[in-house]
Amino acid sequence: MTRNIKELIAQMTVEEKASLCSGQNMWQTKPVERIGIPSIVMTDGPHGLRKQANPGDMSSKTVPATCFPSGAGLASSWDRNLIRKVGEALGEECLAEDVQIILGPAVNIKRSPLCGRNFEYFSEDPYLASEMGAQHVLGVQDKGVGTSVKHFAANNQETLRNSINTIVDERTLNEIYLRAFEGPIIQGDAWTVMCAYNLVNGDFCSENDYLLTDVLKKGWGHGGFVMTDWGAINERVKGLQAGLELEMPYAGPERDRMIVEAVKSGELEESVLDEAVERLLDVIFTTYDARQEGYSYDLEAHHALARKAAAECMVLLKNVEGLLPLNPKQSVAVIGALAEQPRYQGGGSSHISPSRLDAALPAIRDAAEGEVGFAQGYSLTEDITDEDLIAEAAELAASKDAAIIFAGLPDSYESEGFDRTHLNMPASQIELIRRVAAVQPNTIVVLSNGAPITMPWLDDAKAVLEGYLGGQATGSAAADVLYGHVNPSGKLAETFPVCLEQTPAYLNFPGGKNEVFYGEGLFVGYRYYEAKKEKPLFPFGYGLSYTTFDYEQIEVDKELLKDTEMVQVAVTVRNTGSRAGKEIVQLYVKPEGSSVVRPFKELKGFEKVSLEPGETAKVTFTLDKRAFAYFNTEIHDWFAETGVYEIMAGPSSAVTPLTVAVKVVSTGIPFRKVTRNTKFYELLAIPETAAFAEKAMNGSVEGLKQMGAMFAESMGDGSLGQLFEEILKWKKYDGLRSIVGLMGGGNTSEAELEKMIRELNKTLGL
Repeated sequence: MTRNIKELIAQMTVEEKASLCSGQNMWQTKPVERIGIPSIVMTDGPHGLRKQANPGDMSSKTVPATCFPSGAGLASSWDRNLIRKVGEALGEECLAEDVQIILGPAVNIKRSPLCGRNFEYFSEDPYLASEMGAQHVLGVQDKGVGTSVKHFAANNQETLRNSINTIVDERTLNEIYLRAFEGPIIQGDAWTVMCAYNLVNGDFCSENDYLLTDVLKKGWGHGGFVMTDWGAINERVKGLQAGLELEMPYAGPERDRMIVEAVKSGELEESVLDEAVERLLDVIFTTYDARQEGYSYDLEAHHALARKAAAECMVLLKNVEGLLPLNPKQSVAVIGALAEQPRYQGGGSSHISPSRLDAALPAIRDAAEGEVGFAQGYSLTEDITDEDLIAEAAELAASKDAAIIFAGLPDSYESEGFDRTHLNMPASQIELIRRVAAVQPNTIVVLSNGAPITMPWLDDAKAVLEGYLGGQATGSAAADVLYGHVNPSGKLAETFPVCLEQTPAYLNFPGGKNEVFYGEGLFVGYRYYEAKKEKPLFPFGYGLSYTTFDYEQIEVDKELLKDTEMVQVAVTVRNTGSRAGKEIVQLYVKPEGSSVVRPFKELKGFEKVSLEPGETAKVTFTLDKRAFAYFNTEIHDWFAETGVYEIMAGPSSAVTPLTVAVKVVSTGIPFRKVTRNTKFYELLAIPETAAFAEKAMNGSVEGLKQMGAMFAESMGDGSLGQLFEEILKWKKYDGLRSIVGLMGGGNTSEAELEKMIRELNKTLGL
């Protein structure tokens, strides 16, 4: 239905406009029935629908819905198509329940593995998180249901999340923490964005002009509206001025009155309120008009998709002597309370009432032909090493061909609302694994956890399968992988450290009582481990398969390109094993030299391909300027400096056997204006100023050489002359002012320098 939104706004009173800027209750927006503005319903996500039967009644029960794997698991699939299908399924369930906006995806970066909400987030890498988030948004919104990308921004801990001030430098904020939001917002065109509770560099996210206006609206062109996380409001009028349209949930009539009074007093321009209302109405009508009365979906098909997704997300971390997949005729001991009572999702606002739940024990019994025994092994309610339970488990394990231990983190170890303080599993489970492995060499550990854990027992287990929080079909999916019905193809979307002390943010997490300093800067996740040359427990992008792959060739369609051009990269990979399988080809870019500090290499492309035994595939990637650029804080934009870049391909961040080099020539200018402090290397990188910079730099060095020779002769010290052989190498990092006076060789005056600067700016049109 077509409406003239501006005409509707013209008919509204200030009070009616203000009313749209806050909710009606916990889950609905306010209607303006007089002119036909409806109320819409939103509800929690992101990996399933958490809708109360009556959105206006907080005591009503949550309706059953399909619980898909949480974000940590979904990202481990590295599968854009799969994520999009999950998004479409979420959209269908929203249509069936008359929900117009689902709150997700959550794309915050995993700065530390201690963050209690990491199970909900995709990755430590902003490119991977951005790509996963974009597909989630596209899938949901294809069904006419809105998404709300969260939590904007730099919300990377639960400790003091309502009040902590995140102190992060501009470059790190843009390259790491904001980069993850670009895909969902720009590529996915997310209809809404949810701001975070915390402050960023002194301003609450709900009233942060830089985030909500400069970046989101002006920089990225976001046309939808911004809502608060529930209760994440500080000053209502200030928030509206900064770009916050909707406060959720309803907090009483006072909030609306604040807006009305601000308009009437002149504190708030009514045009600002009108723009907010226009953004709100555009999304409200779009989602409301997409409603489909009586819509239904295939419940079994959605469960089957949840099972497929869970299996695709599982990461095979260890498989000595090809223990997996199991032969169905083998007898097995299934051990661990989690085999009967699976932990399939995290705690907090994303907690789903599943439409059904598959436990691993019955699924293994269905898959196996040999005898299957079960022992509880440990308690899920308390971490006490029960000798009777362990003895029973060990006795059972010794009597079977293999033992499968289901272990991981209980609900009490990780959840929204608090951060972890360690990376350990319960001591009772660790002891169980060691005791069982001592009597059964074919011991397999299947993990259920939302974030990395330490593994002091790793040498004891012959095989390890990371299942993450796999959703309602996690048990049947685990059986599918264990028995080879599905060849594992997941890869880690985060680094698993050896210990907590090895993690990048160890010294700066969770900060003090008022602020947290992101002291690790750009070096989050694998960027840190590679810079420090530290070997983690398992690297980013790592994951095994029941088959093997060989990386045979890498090609580029050009070796020299301007930053305005794109380069095509083709990677040839072969399945060299005896089973069909899927491989995730990962592409990294490494600058061979840079004028600024940069990570050793960064993920810039990935593709998941399915190959039959002996089959090859040529996987093609397209890299543009952004693949080579860093965020330049002088121009406050992305800048790809002239230089050689190595493009690397392989199965993980730690293994990149294929490399090819390209040279990128920058057409950009890395500063807003030439000044006396502009560096020679910056001018050397610009074709229009390179000749001048070289001449001025060489002239300055020659003057210094003559002076040095004079001193060397008077002092009888011939070694001084050798010093000037190195001067030219370092001179390029000096500012233009260095050519003036004695240290510049005494050949250039201040007046001459100012004239040079004016001519350079004229040449560059600045």
